Amino acid sequence: MITFPNESQEYRAARETLLQKEIELRRAMEDVAVARRALPPGGLVPEDYVFDGLGPDGKPARIKLSELFSPGKDTLIVYSMMFPRHPQETRDVATSGGTAKLARADQPCPSCTALLDQFDGAIDHLEAAGFNFAVVGKTALENLITLGRDRGWTNMRLLSSAGNSFKRDYHAEADDGAQLPMLSVFHRDADGIRHFWSSELGFAPTEPGQDPRAVGTCEPLWNLMDFTPEGRPDWDEQLQYAGACCH
Repeated sequence: MITFPNESQEYRAARETLLQKEIELRRAMEDVAVARRALPPGGLVPEDYVFDGLGPDGKPARIKLSELFSPGKDTLIVYSMMFPRHPQETRDVATSGGTAKLARADQPCPSCTALLDQFDGAIDHLEAAGFNFAVVGKTALENLITLGRDRGWTNMRLLSSAGNSFKRDYHAEADDGAQLPMLSVFHRDADGIRHFWSSELGFAPTEPGQDPRAVGTCEPLWNLMDFTPEGRPDWDEQLQYAGACCH
């Protein structure tokens, strides 16, 4: 047991009770991770989807899904972002940078953009640990590259699925064409590339007082807020904030 300067016995007792809940949460999270790793083989990917991306020379190229797996790295994590934004999105658009030149309907989702801001710094570490990572948007490649430049992204591989059905097939696009957020994991084995897991929690029924939290365990922004006395505010991420140039 530890204590901090000038804390009361009431505080310490309540903190010890909370600590037990935190331990239970840690155990539950590991139980979920163990169960996830124990999933039986998922379905084989129906085709070797071809995306628009940047080749090794930095020039636009056609890139197959299979080519996103680096030698010796058999797992690929894909974040399907809402770019363009959902038709019902009402938050402000970007007003500076190249992204500002896009029409409102063609601009990216602020929440997806904020999440990727947080992911970008982790990608070097993730890939060094043996994993592949890519971001897919159903917009022109130039729009993705421009957004990445505006946001200062330097590590993420950006891909356009404008010419294939990847997002529709893997539930990152609604029947009406509206874009949806989805984190998916694919694994390569002797039989080919298989779907391993996707953030289906986003499609599950919501509960009172809780947002979907489909990828909540890896969202630094909102998890940091959970450590505070105020908790998560009634607030949404924005593409720009007062006094900031781009993000």
